[in-house]
Amino acid sequence: MLVERNVPLQAHNTFGISAKALQLVRVQSESDIAALLADPQLRDAQKFVLGGGSNIVLTGDLKALVLKVELKGMRLVEESEKAWIVEAAAGEDWHDFVQWTLDNSWPGLENMALIPGSVGASPVQNIGAYGVELQDRFDALDAIDLATGNTFTLDAAQCAFGYRDSIFKHGPGQHIGASRSMGLAGRALITRVRFRLAKAWKPVLGYLDLEKKMAETGIDQPSAHQIFEWVCAIRRAKLPDPAVIGNAGSFFKNPTVTPEQCADIIARDPKVVHYLLDDGRIKLAAGWLIDACGWKGKSVGNAAVYEKQALVLVNKGGRENPCTGGEVMTLAKAIQTSVYERFGILLEPEPVVV
Repeated sequence: MLVERNVPLQAHNTFGISAKALQLVRVQSESDIAALLADPQLRDAQKFVLGGGSNIVLTGDLKALVLKVELKGMRLVEESEKAWIVEAAAGEDWHDFVQWTLDNSWPGLENMALIPGSVGASPVQNIGAYGVELQDRFDALDAIDLATGNTFTLDAAQCAFGYRDSIFKHGPGQHIGASRSMGLAGRALITRVRFRLAKAWKPVLGYLDLEKKMAETGIDQPSAHQIFEWVCAIRRAKLPDPAVIGNAGSFFKNPTVTPEQCADIIARDPKVVHYLLDDGRIKLAAGWLIDACGWKGKSVGNAAVYEKQALVLVNKGGRENPCTGGEVMTLAKAIQTSVYERFGILLEPEPVVV
């Protein structure tokens, strides 16, 4: 185990924000964690787990000990008559893992293609796209308790998944959905994640963009590979590549409202984009709300709203003159205020602000 000091993090967060880790350990095996916890100077230090850096906004140098997760490996764990159980180590790239499953003829994750970040971060955020969430395909995960060094396994119920939410985003005693549970934020490091991919595969095609692709191509029964290609094309057309323009993907969660609230908004703004959920609530498109308030293309310093998709905030200064975390959050708060004043809805950011 090597402790690196004053490590630049600009290349380790997709926003491209310039910041440093005062101390950083690269976790390439579970023995690295064991060695860390055996070190009297490190075991009691505050710790910050860093995966692909795709869902964070750095507002300054990180004083906590940064654990850079670089665990690798993908495998088929089990095959039954009904499903394949596949596993990936936490440091694997999420999109590469999705492509690997399809290359092996194990469909189910195709709607979540091209989501930036690592496999280990995927359950933290309960990532999702185009009608599929991670919890829909999740089997279990393995993790290490950073306080004790003990390993443990969690199933879906124990992860307390919600919309872009999980037990890993909450500290001890914080509310998780409607319950009060012992959160694991800052305490657990995910090492492996397993997914259950059903052999009775059915395409998920309920989103407008996918319906447009079906109409354009004349393909009404697409394969998993076809959906994968469509999702990649849609995302590339709408969203900036973090390697070209720094960003953290969708910056705000799509808010949910009651049918009565939605009817009130529709009465004032008939074009509002909305989707009916299974529980009767209505999901509103946060990007549409932001665009309706005139934010597309606007900026604060070198933080800007992406010109093609108002839901994405970008680093228009690039690597040479990057935006600061403060500029990003000033812009985000101005957007929140604007949307609240017009629609009465307070948008909730998706990224973790550090």
